[in-house]
Amino acid sequence: MFKKLKKTMIIAEACENHFGNINNAKKMIVLSKHSGADYVKFQHHIPDEEMLKKVPKSKNFKTHLYNFLKKNSLNINEHETLKKYSKKIGIKYLCTPFCLKAAHELNEIGVDMFKIGSGEFTDVPFIHGVLKLKKPVIFSTGMTNPAEMMKMYKFIKKNSKNEFAFLNCTSEYPPKYEDLNLYYIKKMISNFKNIVIGHSDHTNDIYSSLAAVTLGAKIIEKHVNLDNLNYGPDRDVSINFHQLKEMVSAVRLIEKSLGSNKKIYKNEMPIVKWARRSIVSIKDINKGEKLTPKNIFSKRPSLGIPSYKYFDILGKKINKNIQKNTLIKMKDIS
Repeated sequence: MFKKLKKTMIIAEACENHFGNINNAKKMIVLSKHSGADYVKFQHHIPDEEMLKKVPKSKNFKTHLYNFLKKNSLNINEHETLKKYSKKIGIKYLCTPFCLKAAHELNEIGVDMFKIGSGEFTDVPFIHGVLKLKKPVIFSTGMTNPAEMMKMYKFIKKNSKNEFAFLNCTSEYPPKYEDLNLYYIKKMISNFKNIVIGHSDHTNDIYSSLAAVTLGAKIIEKHVNLDNLNYGPDRDVSINFHQLKEMVSAVRLIEKSLGSNKKIYKNEMPIVKWARRSIVSIKDINKGEKLTPKNIFSKRPSLGIPSYKYFDILGKKINKNIQKNTLIKMKDIS
């Protein structure tokens, strides 16, 4: 699945920005499709299965996480409805389970793969249970150091024969730009040669996602919001759908530009004729006179002796009278 990617996989992360309203969720599916995303992603929370009630309050929530999820999470029947609706609209559905029960419920409705968040990336018993479902998995890797990342890589390789991918991620909401360390994507590509590497972006603009693509990211996950002026836990880490469409268009153009060949292209050839330079007389030159820096130099167009041969012809004699500002030809040289 991941190794056969012919273009960057772009995931529109809806999170809980639907606020438990399935019509909002459907609207996000439609807008994700129209924006050009490949996947629309939701989250499947069963709060009592995944956390204690007294979880430390996050600064990007007005209420405690447990209470927010109890109020705003979708149940598995609603997820199944959204999965079917996504198929009808023509975009792929993806979902993050936050507990094993959620993973099993998603498996039962026939998801193609799982996306695992950074908070669960090092949760060995949870990951072990997800891997038993034998589906491809995308892992975000925020809040880990290189040693932990390698440890989890080895654990996943040992316990699964299915494809998986790692996403570079900074779990700040939103992150400081100096904490993004996008060049680490290249290190991940080097360290984990047989898996696809991507980037999960929590900034509230599109720039770091575009930079990630140029650095080799093959998957981009980007949080989206129906109205990024509304309050929500993801308000400060999301873009709107106009921005998503702009990002997708930019990624597709960047993909076209990432070749590694160097040659003179067919469309450059007409430019070569007027933009490059030839050897030209800068004063009248008499027959038999030697060519020197005092009587020749380079000027446009490139219709005579190429200027890179300048030092090759210095000292040679001219075999006819040449007027000032005349292109020198090889047949003019003895």
